[in-house]
Amino acid sequence: MGLMDFIKGELIEIIEWTDDSRDTLSYRWPDEDKNIKNGAQLIVRESQAVQFIYVGQFGDTFQPGKYSLTTENIPVLTKLRGWKYGFGSPFKADVYFVTTRLFTGNKWGTSNPIMMRDTDFGIVRTRAFGTFDFHITDPKLFLKEVAGSDQHFRLDEFADTMRSRIVSLFSEALAQAKIPVLDVASRYSEVGQALLPLINPVVTSKYGLEMTSFILENVSVPPEVEAAIDKRSSMAAVGNLNDYVKFQMAQGMASGQGAGGGAGGMATEMAVGMAMAQQMMQQSGGILGAQGTPAAGAPAAAAPAPAAAPAPTPAAAAGVPDLLSPADAAKILGVSEADVIQSLDSGDLKGKKIGATWRITKAAIDQFLNS
Repeated sequence: MGLMDFIKGELIEIIEWTDDSRDTLSYRWPDEDKNIKNGAQLIVRESQAVQFIYVGQFGDTFQPGKYSLTTENIPVLTKLRGWKYGFGSPFKADVYFVTTRLFTGNKWGTSNPIMMRDTDFGIVRTRAFGTFDFHITDPKLFLKEVAGSDQHFRLDEFADTMRSRIVSLFSEALAQAKIPVLDVASRYSEVGQALLPLINPVVTSKYGLEMTSFILENVSVPPEVEAAIDKRSSMAAVGNLNDYVKFQMAQGMASGQGAGGGAGGMATEMAVGMAMAQQMMQQSGGILGAQGTPAAGAPAAAAPAPAAAPAPTPAAAAGVPDLLSPADAAKILGVSEADVIQSLDSGDLKGKKIGATWRITKAAIDQFLNS
């Protein structure tokens, strides 16, 4: 081997790199301690960017294309190196290839529940997980803040770090967006798109990355909040509570007749019957016409009948005391005690709360049935 062959073997003439791994974020090109020749060819393929680093300082950045490394093509490195009139000798620099393609299907999730303030449920704890896609937009910032001087920085080395950072940003963005838990759980795609403008500025400025999609696949809440949501759905399905109570009374009458009747069934039947009679008497005309004459088809009375005694109230017909507990009222109305308490809390049924105990008058039950 001649001297010229030896010298030529110590110089780098072509710099290029192909990646078959599909998970490489950055790669330091192996120079084998050789110098780069003046006029060497640099080949940067699509979905790649090349960053030169000279004695620990960022030099020139190259996008896809073919370049001859001369003074004109490496102005930053020329300035750092101090070549005032161009260079004609080999030089030494670190060359990093950074992958700029889209990395898809990266999973993220909350290892611990996120505390958030909700307009419907107050402060709740939520868990969430999903996927995100990203690509590198600023090779210098990415190498400085994320990859560092790692010779071969892969996606799996970055996954845990990125996941924790994404969860932190997601928590802050969700708090800023003030999206109710029920809306998060019903509109995953819309929420993900709404959070992107909040997450991307932070990710881009800190790490040189940009997310193209941020997808929520599931948001869960504690079991007690799920029970509250189910209860609210049940209340919405019931609709008008007054009509629901009457329906329950009718069901109680039917079950009482099927079982041969009983004290509770008789009380329910009497209460409903009296309520229906009172409603009929209150209708215009009633049994007598508007002018006090017998209605059509009714036989004329020979003499005025003595004034009838006032009809007993449903509570009196049932033979109940003046003050009732919710359990007593539930027996009269043929519903559960929980339904009675719910009616008291909503104000549909009037009652007096003494300490933690409700008391209901017979008149209040009559008024509830006639409402």
